[in-house]
Amino acid sequence: MAGVVEELVKKAGGCAVIDGGFATQLEALGADINDPLWSAACLITKPHLIKEVHMQYLEAGADVIISSSYQATIPGFLARGLLLEEAEGLLRTSVQLAREARDEFWKSTLRSSKPVYNRALVAASIGSYGAYLADGSEYSGSYGDDVTAEKLKDFHRRRLQVLASAGPDLIAFEAIPNKMEAQALVELLEEEDIQVPSWICFSSVDGKHLCSGESFGDCLQILNASEKVAIVGVNCTPPQFVEGIIRDFKKQTKKAIAVYPNSGEVWDGRAKRWLPVECFGRKSFDVMARRWQEAGASLVGGCCRTTPSTIRAVSNALKSRNGQ
Repeated sequence: MAGVVEELVKKAGGCAVIDGGFATQLEALGADINDPLWSAACLITKPHLIKEVHMQYLEAGADVIISSSYQATIPGFLARGLLLEEAEGLLRTSVQLAREARDEFWKSTLRSSKPVYNRALVAASIGSYGAYLADGSEYSGSYGDDVTAEKLKDFHRRRLQVLASAGPDLIAFEAIPNKMEAQALVELLEEEDIQVPSWICFSSVDGKHLCSGESFGDCLQILNASEKVAIVGVNCTPPQFVEGIIRDFKKQTKKAIAVYPNSGEVWDGRAKRWLPVECFGRKSFDVMARRWQEAGASLVGGCCRTTPSTIRAVSNALKSRNGQ
């Protein structure tokens, strides 16, 4: 595990807390994210809301906050009519906003009698190629026969360079749906000699395989061989599968494991709304977080439809369990 991550996990008592869903909170603050850029559109229109969401998660007890760059890509920004320099500037801004929020919050905790917090790390988010396509392939892992590992490296290369140079503590490759993209990312980290510790998290719909149907084991072999990858895990995955995934990963890797699943709510395509699932509410999420740590996770948080309330419950549960 990279030193900076190892130190944070130790300070957190053995399990650090990752923040939660970003788009959900932006919408709660009045942002319209019905846009091909999704939450990254706010980098153009309402950057102050992005910083506010970061502050909410820090207040909730997050030890790691993730930048709003998951769907922020240079081709996506260029398609909106921005210049290349402007597109790269927005990528840097995503990290800058998170760093500013972290630094301001940390200073405020030192001046007040607030509960004890850890100085959070900032992870620069990089979504999959499928997230840029926005055609559903991020959920299937099927990119078509014309997409090769070299094409994926070319797609990710400049974004990775820009984000890594913006001063994050970590690089977070999120919801990677297939083995080829994982291989491309590992090769890219080596080719660019990225010195920022990285994590690569997969997405899964069945708890046994990536969205592509490929096995976790085959992909973990690729990640295990890379010293650039400090953390492996899953996100954007139903919570009921997470404990089993952690136990499976523990048998196949010595790297730190991060898990930050979805809320457990189910999307009703006919009604066009999220349906609550009582067995995966906020109160049970904190119970599951303890189980995930017991199973071997070193970092725990939330993804789609989780909120600061979710993360506060997770933080309270883990930190009370770990004697903080």
